[in-house]
Amino acid sequence: MPSARSSDVLVVGGGIIGLVTAWRAAQRGFTTALVDPEPGGGAAQVAAGMLAAVTELHFGEETLLGLNLASARRYPDFAAELTETTGHDLGYRRNGTLAVALDADDRAHLRELHALQVRSGLESQWLSGRECRRLEPMLAPGVRGGLRVDGDHQIDPRRLAAALVTACERAGVVVHRTWAERLSVARERATGVVTTEGTGLDADRVVLAGGSLSGRLAGVPDDVVPPVRPVKGQVLRLTVPRRYAPFLNRTVRAVVRGSHVYLVPRENGELVVGATSEELGWDTTVTAGGVYELLRDAHELVPGITELPLTETRAGLRPGSPDNAPLLGPSALDGLLLATGHHRNGVLLTPVTGDVMAHVLTTGELPAEARPFTPLRFGATARTELPV
Repeated sequence: MPSARSSDVLVVGGGIIGLVTAWRAAQRGFTTALVDPEPGGGAAQVAAGMLAAVTELHFGEETLLGLNLASARRYPDFAAELTETTGHDLGYRRNGTLAVALDADDRAHLRELHALQVRSGLESQWLSGRECRRLEPMLAPGVRGGLRVDGDHQIDPRRLAAALVTACERAGVVVHRTWAERLSVARERATGVVTTEGTGLDADRVVLAGGSLSGRLAGVPDDVVPPVRPVKGQVLRLTVPRRYAPFLNRTVRAVVRGSHVYLVPRENGELVVGATSEELGWDTTVTAGGVYELLRDAHELVPGITELPLTETRAGLRPGSPDNAPLLGPSALDGLLLATGHHRNGVLLTPVTGDVMAHVLTTGELPAEARPFTPLRFGATARTELPV
């Protein structure tokens, strides 16, 4: 079996999490390689890019909130550094988020969420329906109230992914554009991977950052396989003609008949509408029902949306974990580390994940903020089932 030269760190997976891990590892002086047939692809190509630590807060996820806030605080410096390094405009905007309610039940739910935010020490301001429409005149007349969160920002995930590819290249990361087929294990230690072409890539340490595919790498011992599953999300992209600009000034989100919907306006005139959440295995089909539901709910929120050109429909797979939180750091197999399971927070958690993984690779220890997210918290797991 042919073998490439060994590296200190080999990252399996070239989505934004794998890329930021490889970039930070190379910055720490590690000879770093990355294996992925299409670096910069994956879930980031579908994600909306909301950096919404406050409005994404869910009951029972207070521990994850701490990590989300830590990453949100790092975003301004992270974005500035990445732009300076690569020259890429990331589409990073600090225009805030407005979460609104369309009926009495949604208003009660939003009030409960506001109370949780206040108890958690977060900054959000309750607004009347009239105040919401003053901020966003395109909102439906029936909006009953909302939460203004100026600290929830946005970034363009596609630009972020492209910039991270460039950053890795400039940092000297060796990119192998192929699939990793099997983990190599010797003397109960991960030693690299074998690609689908039969090439062995050796490394002192392997970081598995394969997103929703992280549970499918052959050769990983059954009790070490990360419990990561694919969660399908369908997303629409529309274009706001200049005659309608500004259509929305900030990200607007709501719960409509129990379904979450959000509208994320970009400076380039793009409007992202998402997203469904479907437990359908590896299916990435864009369905008429998914598109209809998103447009229906978005229309109830912002009636004028039906006048906009529909330019793209996409479906992607979020990497979900049993507790909707990431798996970060050393696994139960010596030499194998995990950076996966970020679910709906992958874009938000990009800066902190890069820092956490660099710290672990350098010191062997998880920093305090990441210790609740050790992969060891799940114990033995079963291998993710392959599709039939």
